[in-house]
Amino acid sequence: MSRVYLDHNATTPLRPEARDAMLRAMDVVGNPSSVHAEGRSAKAIVEKARAQVAALVGCEPTQVVFTGSATEAAALAVAQKSQHGGRFAALPTEHDCFRDWSEKELPAVHGKAGGVDGHGAGEVMNWIMQGAPQDWSASHTAAGLLAISAANSETGVMSAQGKVAGNHRVNSSRQGTVPYSVVADITQVAGKTSIIYAEEKPSYAILSGHKLGGPKGVGALVNFTANDPIAILRGGGQEMGRRSGTENVIGIAGFGAAAEAAQRDVEAGKWDRVEKLRNILENALAAASKTTIFVGKEAPRLPNTSCFITPGWKGETQVMQMDLAGFAISAGSACSSGKVKASHVLKAMGYSEREAASAVRVSLGLDTTEDDVLRFAEVWAQKLKKHEARAA
Repeated sequence: MSRVYLDHNATTPLRPEARDAMLRAMDVVGNPSSVHAEGRSAKAIVEKARAQVAALVGCEPTQVVFTGSATEAAALAVAQKSQHGGRFAALPTEHDCFRDWSEKELPAVHGKAGGVDGHGAGEVMNWIMQGAPQDWSASHTAAGLLAISAANSETGVMSAQGKVAGNHRVNSSRQGTVPYSVVADITQVAGKTSIIYAEEKPSYAILSGHKLGGPKGVGALVNFTANDPIAILRGGGQEMGRRSGTENVIGIAGFGAAAEAAQRDVEAGKWDRVEKLRNILENALAAASKTTIFVGKEAPRLPNTSCFITPGWKGETQVMQMDLAGFAISAGSACSSGKVKASHVLKAMGYSEREAASAVRVSLGLDTTEDDVLRFAEVWAQKLKKHEARAA
């Protein structure tokens, strides 16, 4: 029986449009910084992709800075914190590309400020709409930079009622209201749902090519500010001086083509079918287990994502068992230096260590079928019965 890939939030299969664009780009010899005809041909590929990505995220092409990954884009955004009072923070549910910076910058506050509830949304709304919690705001008197995901990659929970968070002001007991710029992680929403911004857009946004059907190894920083970001990679001054290094023309071509195709799919409502499949899956799993918890089920979520906890059945065990049965999923825990840790996202949402270590994530794609999810639910239920029998 063929394998079923249900880990689209980790990476998506390469779209045919991206593959075709990359193959065409492979035949273009020039360096996009060269002024001769060959160089101009390569430059045209990059600029076409820039316009395609800009159309997807709703910005001007000149606001798109191509990078090697969303992680690099995050680092480029954080590097601008000196322009915002030198302070940077991330909600405790953020991706490690932001969270790691936040822990090093603000270890005394990280983990308390912006704690989130069991739906993953409560305090995020507090941050965005009402200002930061008192223990955070009391200690800050200057503008800063705050990272907020539009949708959490692990749970699929979307912040700010499905809108991308924008810049806002934080109440401070020391200095009234303090302006905070936002760097929005739109990596998971881009290409899965319409990107709707808050009344005020963020200063920056980051996204990644391979999350929407493009190749790995290419990402982008979207700069909504009037000022060019300070480059952290210096040298030849590519990307209008914002990111040095010869552009990955082939990867950028695939990224742009994938962005254009993804936008068409969103506008055509293709993800509505995926959301129905996600609900069919969760109903089947719930029928098989009365103890399984579906994280963020009552909150706005990505249409393709289901994160569920079966207390006492370790997530990595489920991943291995389902892998052997022909299904690719991921655990709610992350491997680091050979050690498996309970999900920091779920612990920040109030789940216990045991619960957080018992989570798995299933993320569907446009090619997922009803047969795929029903087969998964059937096999998962069989594995659960064996687990319960061994535990009895």
